[in-house]
Amino acid sequence: MSADSPRPEVRLKGIAAAPGVGQGSVYILTQGMAIVACVRAVDQEAEVRRFEQALHETRLEIAKLRQEVVERLGESEAAIFDAHLLVLEDVALIDDVTKEVRKTGFNIEFCFQEVAQRYITIFENIEDDFLRERASDIRDVTGRVMDKLMGTKSAQAVVAVEKQVVVAKDLTPSETASMSTDTVLAFVTQEGGRTGHSAIMARALEIPAVVGVRGLLDAVQDGDTMLVDGEAGLVIVNPTSATIDSYRDKQVAIKSRRNRVMAEVALPDETTDGTHYNLLANIGSPEDMEDAHTYVAHGVGLYRTENLFLRLDDWPTEEQQFDEYAEVVRQAKGRLVTFRTLDLGGDKKLGDLTDEANPFMGYRAIRLCLDRPDIFAAQLRAILRASVYGPVAVMFPMISGVEELRRAKEFYQTIAVQMASKGVVPKAPIRLGAMIEIPAAAVVIDDLVAEVDFVSVGTNDLVQYLLAVDRGNQRIASHYEPANPAVVRTLERIFSSAAKKGVTAAVCGELAGDPLWAPLLIGLGATELSMSSPSIPEVRFILRHSSAKELKLLAQAAVALGDSVKIKNLLADFALSKVKHRS
Repeated sequence: MSADSPRPEVRLKGIAAAPGVGQGSVYILTQGMAIVACVRAVDQEAEVRRFEQALHETRLEIAKLRQEVVERLGESEAAIFDAHLLVLEDVALIDDVTKEVRKTGFNIEFCFQEVAQRYITIFENIEDDFLRERASDIRDVTGRVMDKLMGTKSAQAVVAVEKQVVVAKDLTPSETASMSTDTVLAFVTQEGGRTGHSAIMARALEIPAVVGVRGLLDAVQDGDTMLVDGEAGLVIVNPTSATIDSYRDKQVAIKSRRNRVMAEVALPDETTDGTHYNLLANIGSPEDMEDAHTYVAHGVGLYRTENLFLRLDDWPTEEQQFDEYAEVVRQAKGRLVTFRTLDLGGDKKLGDLTDEANPFMGYRAIRLCLDRPDIFAAQLRAILRASVYGPVAVMFPMISGVEELRRAKEFYQTIAVQMASKGVVPKAPIRLGAMIEIPAAAVVIDDLVAEVDFVSVGTNDLVQYLLAVDRGNQRIASHYEPANPAVVRTLERIFSSAAKKGVTAAVCGELAGDPLWAPLLIGLGATELSMSSPSIPEVRFILRHSSAKELKLLAQAAVALGDSVKIKNLLADFALSKVKHRS
């Protein structure tokens, strides 16, 4: 092919981050940390003072940006920048930087970059998608601080001079917030995930987006045209005329479907023949409650309590936990809030937690809590105190068997009795539940459901452990297949056991918010699905346009199939039949 020949069409798959279709010329955003010279500081204390001034100026800058986002998009989206302000108040990070200056005698720019990069690397290596994507927040904030230290102009504004598709290795929340919907048709990143703040911002701005596109920057160059399908997670570089024509109709259909879906967002959670279920929200901070209300979540099915610990990078006090938990319960306005007890360990390190050869099968979650009664007791006391403001449930993660569950329950009851003697009386009886995410728990599910008020399936880990596939390992990522018949039949067994005992069966993993999987989960017997709030409208629409009989037949057909491809096709065909245009 000659240098003047048109480049061929190339299709790349990524993660669908924000729906819609965008097409235009490529704008490649160059990024990266500045190269900082390492020199001896003449006056170490003067370097520390420069650092403090840079932190102060950055706080003012972020506060201004936050207010601009409030005015443009609303409080929920602006709350993203509260996490950035917390980074600037992180005592551990600030102390590490000042100690580095005093220990090495090097200039503040070099010391700050060294410490910041250590923090970024820690978060980038966390297996949990939600927490791993916080690395982008730290990168965003540290980039601003570095600008102040070096006297450089921030390059964080994404400025496309015409209607273009923005392509980058990754995008920080600030970069996404600066995008103009007049000029940015879509954006695509090589890294990142659906729960990242840049993806959340893209959905708020209604800019089509695909993230986590491996090999993206090697496949595009200036002058290319790109078509972005934010719904299918598909990126087409230099699309042919035929491809472009086929997408014109899809753009119209996507917009029409979104309008129909949002028109039903506040309607009841019930099938066409009157069977009820509940769609709830997965959240990690009080700020997330605004989205939960916007998308009419019927409660909180998963509150990630470890997020507070990780935000503080320290063991929070009982009072700090109580303040946050009580705020969430108040904002729930009488709807149930389910607190997952501390799920630290594995890839989520804190304090004196040490590296292990097999961290995901190591000292973590309920194992850590039962081994550290001081930490566990403080958290349970905080939850019990918050329960005076509204209905609360407590869910124990990573339960492996009945003995472990009973130990957790007995510890909880001891704390509950102590709090009752002090006059702490929950507004409603507290429901106790177990997360089913270890295959051993699925095997003894009949015994577990006899001990709890509800079970909640953590599909992310259950699939990972059941198939012996590390979902964070890119070399074997294709083996992480939820549609494996073993997974479908294990889910059927869990829900069937819960139903026989009259116990609520919930799902709080990623599959719950997937429009293809939600009908199967309800058909198999789940009665509650908890998901990221923006996922609720489409899931609700599909379920509301299905009958309980249809869902059961779908489940029976899926269980009977022995081929993951056939199961995926079955689910895709069913979902499509519910969202296609109705005259």
